[in-house]
Amino acid sequence: MKLLLVVLVALLGCAAIPTAFGAYCNGKPNPDAQPNTLPITTSAPVLVRSITNAKLFIAGQGDDQFNILHVWGSPYEMGYAHGSILKEEASEFVLAVWAYLVGQADSAINGTAHNLRPWMVDLIANFGLDAALDLTFDATNPYTGSYFLDEMHGLADATGLDYKMIRRVHMIGELTKGGCSMYGAWGKATASTGKLFQMRALDWDVDGPFKDYPQITVYHPSNSDNGHAFANIGWTGWLGSITGFSSVQTAISEIGATYSDASFGSDSRFGVPFTFLLRDILQFDQTIDDALNRITNAHRTCSLILGVGDGKLNEFRSVQYSYSVANIFDDQNMQPYNETWHPRIENIVYYGMDWLCPNYDIVLARQLTKHYGNITAEVTINDILPIVQTGDLHIAVYDLTEQLVHVAVAKRSTGTGAPLAYNRAFTRLSMTALFQEPAPTAAEHL
Repeated sequence: MKLLLVVLVALLGCAAIPTAFGAYCNGKPNPDAQPNTLPITTSAPVLVRSITNAKLFIAGQGDDQFNILHVWGSPYEMGYAHGSILKEEASEFVLAVWAYLVGQADSAINGTAHNLRPWMVDLIANFGLDAALDLTFDATNPYTGSYFLDEMHGLADATGLDYKMIRRVHMIGELTKGGCSMYGAWGKATASTGKLFQMRALDWDVDGPFKDYPQITVYHPSNSDNGHAFANIGWTGWLGSITGFSSVQTAISEIGATYSDASFGSDSRFGVPFTFLLRDILQFDQTIDDALNRITNAHRTCSLILGVGDGKLNEFRSVQYSYSVANIFDDQNMQPYNETWHPRIENIVYYGMDWLCPNYDIVLARQLTKHYGNITAEVTINDILPIVQTGDLHIAVYDLTEQLVHVAVAKRSTGTGAPLAYNRAFTRLSMTALFQEPAPTAAEHL
């Protein structure tokens, strides 16, 4: 493997690889899009079963239900509890994602449509999928906390899955492309409430397996060395973070910058996987300044736009993120700046689908301006997300001040109703209640 890693360095230009510059993203919202008038589910999650170090709940109603899994203990113990209480579902998810990656690799090699980054296609062509993913792991492992690997080992031991397969699947964030949206709004933008609201819309592959395994995993570390409690909004068997909320009132958003410009500089394959960095923010950082310092000082990899909100301070910042840069923006210096399609709005930072994406930015800016002074979670759910038509796979709308999260997920393969998350029913969750959930006792095991 060391020899292969040397080849990887040669293929990728030693440390950095150039990003693609200058093109605008494709597509645009349907001008006939309608508001989402479905009621928000507010009922408390229902306990399904508990075991040592884990409790499983179901939240939401009907076809919009999803798992809420609480885990306690050390990283290994939390991974083992996750794999024990959801052995079948976690195994199915990991195997389904592996099959998805195999299909994407075959499509890439055959020259048909796929979702892989160009550098990954080159690695697969030269070494095959297994070796390409192992090379990606070797390039990121020096920058990865050991607790991630401990948790993966726990998941593997409980499910019987191959540890290396779990590890390979968790490289998916680094090697696939996706479009997403975000905003942070505070002050005058939310004057009727005075709160900080943040939106994270995930637009990814709804034809893949992800829609069938929605889950919020709430971590309760056994000691402060492993951080504080946080909620990871993702899927069963998924340990990285792309969406989430912490017990210290911080939250994350993320967008892949596929359509970037020269200001991003270069990317690299050698650094911390961004899904691990975002989880570290949720798990360890106390304030928005801690999070921004972590991002600035990290060994970064691919081009992204990150968002971090802090409900204690009512502050939100976005970050232009790549191997080369970590530029921090607020409402006064937000980039890219364009008076026509990405204007600055006081007390709002926002991005529609990508860095250079005028058709979506125009509509997102219009809806934010329409509701300026009265932006709330309900307004976002009803008349921003469905009109911009963003958030097909999952969505989180955070009320950081009140510590509430509103979640919607895409229709499952066997579900009914609208296919995409932004047109489906949202569920409101009290994060205060989730973080205060007591650990299971022997008498509670069901």
